[in-house]
Amino acid sequence: MHIPPVESPPRPPADLRTVGRAFVVLALCSLLLLVLVAAEWPPLIDLDGDVSRATHRWAVEESGVTHAFRILTDWVWDPQTMRILCAVVVVWLVWRQSAWWTAAWLVVTVALSTAVQQSLKAAVDRARPVWPDPIDSAHYAAFPSGHAMSATVVLGLLLWLLHGYGPGRTLWRTAVTVVVVSVAGVGLTRVWLGVHWPTDVIGGWLLGATVVALAVLAHRRWAPGPPPGAGSGGVERVP
Repeated sequence: MHIPPVESPPRPPADLRTVGRAFVVLALCSLLLLVLVAAEWPPLIDLDGDVSRATHRWAVEESGVTHAFRILTDWVWDPQTMRILCAVVVVWLVWRQSAWWTAAWLVVTVALSTAVQQSLKAAVDRARPVWPDPIDSAHYAAFPSGHAMSATVVLGLLLWLLHGYGPGRTLWRTAVTVVVVSVAGVGLTRVWLGVHWPTDVIGGWLLGATVVALAVLAHRRWAPGPPPGAGSGGVERVP
């Protein structure tokens, strides 16, 4: 007589497992960098100093590039600009899509990422670079870079939401290009302007990507309606 096998617990979808693995890797890398920075590991500190001195020298010599970078970092890729962009998308989600859960998820994620960023700055309390001929200034502690982390979180989440709506090839490629250039560019400007060490920026990128991966996991597990990309447009069912 054939005895039916005992059913095993359902496995999560492959894409969910992939995001979960990415979250673990990103979290471990973020933790490792955090420990090395907090411990002031000499090879890392030396590398930060070498790169920062070179970029500061170039920034002083290339005043035109420096001026353009200051505009980009203060107005285009500034954390406040990222929050305004996020607010616009939240209004659109609620007004045009009735996607209240996703709108709340986006607000909470961005707010929590800011809280994590500020808490780590206070805990690590890393001093910013100091130059005899500074070309820009910034407040609060250095690690992690708030500009880099904010851009990674906001633009990463918005790109994931856009993907759920099944954009055309041209729109998707344009969006990916804008996000990659913006996230990489904001990190470059912070080091170029002499207000962050390179590892501050890398830490911001890693922590921001970790937040995005965790937020995607939360959305896929608990959002009402089908998952992004499953026919409804990627968020809650809409009329």
